[in-house]
Amino acid sequence: MTCSMLRPAAFAVLMASVPLSDAWAHCFVGAYFFPATLIVDDPCVADELSLPTVSWSKTADVPPVKETDISGEFSKRITDTIGISVAPTWTHLSVPGGPNASGWQNVGTSVKWQFATNPEHQAVASVSVDVEWGNTGAQGVGADTFSTITPTFFFGKGFGDLPDSAGWVRAFGVTAQVGYSIPSSSSKAIFGIDPDTGEQTIDIERRARFLVYGGAIQYSMPYLKSNVVDLGLPDFINHLIPVVEASFATPVGNTFDTGIGTTGTVNPGLIWVGNYFQVGIEAMIPINRASGTGVGVIGQIHWYLDDIFPRSIGRPIFTSATYTPGRPLFGN
Repeated sequence: MTCSMLRPAAFAVLMASVPLSDAWAHCFVGAYFFPATLIVDDPCVADELSLPTVSWSKTADVPPVKETDISGEFSKRITDTIGISVAPTWTHLSVPGGPNASGWQNVGTSVKWQFATNPEHQAVASVSVDVEWGNTGAQGVGADTFSTITPTFFFGKGFGDLPDSAGWVRAFGVTAQVGYSIPSSSSKAIFGIDPDTGEQTIDIERRARFLVYGGAIQYSMPYLKSNVVDLGLPDFINHLIPVVEASFATPVGNTFDTGIGTTGTVNPGLIWVGNYFQVGIEAMIPINRASGTGVGVIGQIHWYLDDIFPRSIGRPIFTSATYTPGRPLFGN
């Protein structure tokens, strides 16, 4: 990575003193489980399916456009620590005064490597290369004609390694990611005709590079019950993980005269986790006017293919001797 990116190799050196854990399904790091969050990707590779993910929001246009996105993401492990994913999204735009527009966004793909896992300290790190493929979607719903490549670093940490005196704090966990988004072409020439002189004009559309970053803080009720203290709460409550996510994009290159600034959302919500799937819902709160209008909402059903089909499509294509198929969060 370049320009302000964290260096995963340095983190790997820090974690090298502890052996890698046995490979498990899901994002288990020691006893701590990181759910698949809705906005910020979790730091593990897994066989999983997010379907559907549905979001509703209002854009920053004047007047605002109502946007509905319906998407899915299929992730597949090639090895215990390397996975790929593909994510299509369908968009409907309700434009005040019309006409409305519907169509597919550009297809997104990713290759991720979970390069460091420290079960004793419940820490995990990975890197990925994400690509949004230009001209695979409809320009009428905002799909770009150029591709975008984003190298990304991910990190997750559970607090269960704190001393017992920390009490309930030990059920907290955090994840973070930072990436550098690079367009496949830096600019585009737009030709036109001056209405006064009839002469040809040329405008240059600049395509900025972005630092894309965010994180999530979560509180695991399953971990609280099984590893800290059993409060005798209803079973439904013991399956919940309250979470607050945040995601931002800041232009850092090729931004001259574009007028683009930092945008993003803060997303508080809840995730209910079971043995074979999870359900999540979050609010989408824009951080400024350029990020959107009003509060949106996003919901998702996420399927744990590695627990549903632990010995077929839910296992890595190439497995190591230490791979353990399936580990339901609440037992069989």
